[in-house]
Amino acid sequence: MKKIFLWCVSAFLCLSCAENKSALTVTVTNPLATERAGEMVEVSMSEVSDLLKLADTAQIVVLDKEGEQIPYQITYDGKLIFPVTVASGATAAYTIEPGTPAEVDVKACGRQYPERADDMAWENDLVGFRAYGPALQARGEKGFGYDLFTKYNTTEPILEDLYASELNPESWKKVNELRKTDKKAADELVKTFSYHVDHGYGMDCYAVGPTLGAGVAALMVNDTIIYPWCYKTGEVLDNGPLRFTVKLDFNPLTVKGDTTVVETRVITLDAGSHLNRTAVSYTSLKETMPVVTGIVLHEPDGAVTTSAEGGYMTYVDPTTGPDNGKILMGAAFPADVKSMKTVLFSPEEKKMRNNADGHVLAVSDYEPGSEYVYYWGFAWDKADIKTPEAWNRYMADFAQRLRNPLKVEIK
Repeated sequence: MKKIFLWCVSAFLCLSCAENKSALTVTVTNPLATERAGEMVEVSMSEVSDLLKLADTAQIVVLDKEGEQIPYQITYDGKLIFPVTVASGATAAYTIEPGTPAEVDVKACGRQYPERADDMAWENDLVGFRAYGPALQARGEKGFGYDLFTKYNTTEPILEDLYASELNPESWKKVNELRKTDKKAADELVKTFSYHVDHGYGMDCYAVGPTLGAGVAALMVNDTIIYPWCYKTGEVLDNGPLRFTVKLDFNPLTVKGDTTVVETRVITLDAGSHLNRTAVSYTSLKETMPVVTGIVLHEPDGAVTTSAEGGYMTYVDPTTGPDNGKILMGAAFPADVKSMKTVLFSPEEKKMRNNADGHVLAVSDYEPGSEYVYYWGFAWDKADIKTPEAWNRYMADFAQRLRNPLKVEIK
């Protein structure tokens, strides 16, 4: 099992005794009439250090009300994050104090895969994702959208194994030799190691093509989407155990004749969540413009639920291949959304989009110099959320939590 030790900086603790606090209390209040379980909260690590008078080499622990350690992570931007559970309309208290942290399982992680055309792929204990990279674009492939990896029967990282199996050169050598004499047998051999086949813990059974895929945001001019293609450069900022964060920069877009507009995305996936937080910004944009979040439709009359007022939308995707179940897609929005709608492709565009049928779109405005923040992700009906009804409840609750955040006090 992949594990990591939690250290603030290194292995020793130094306190300046007399005037120091020995512990801090973090009080978390839930304003909603529903329980919040496993939700991640953030406090400033610099504030913790100042209040506890910690040296740069200090260690800390985070304790629940029973005095048991809970996992935490210090993020690239100086936040101390940890999961909390707070009953409906209630308050829960957690303690931060000097101590030796316990060993923690990695629940969120990822990396760039140069061996697979520069995929940037990441996962947590529930779901997996990837964004297509510069090597794929160099081949002329239009990998605009996010792709998905389903996951079940395990909470451990699976992407390393999936990629290693899919890309094993010895396996493909055997396939290519066999294809010379028996193509059907060669195809059957591929199924024994491909990540497009479920081997009991997850797979890639989602079709992206030249679309917005699983929830990419894009600017729009006169109802025409400006597709962003693949990312240009990527930097992993957080890599577990509880949060994965990656920054992706893109090649310049052409927006109303301006060829200097550059998109940046910061994508964050926390342990225990089906959805990624994504903050999108555009440099050099001269005016406020519509921005859409899109989920590709693989059926013209597919099961779509939209609630601009509630701040979420969902779609039931049929998946690729037989017997792969349904993928329950969704996006949620902390800020008001102008509209949500289904837009079907014309026959001509359908051919350009690998026979996808359209998008379900959430439409907002992007103001130059701001960030457009939204959440996107999925569930698989072979895993923990089995029905569209349960998924819609999850998404509605998630949106309500975004709009009614936990209140966190430290003293």
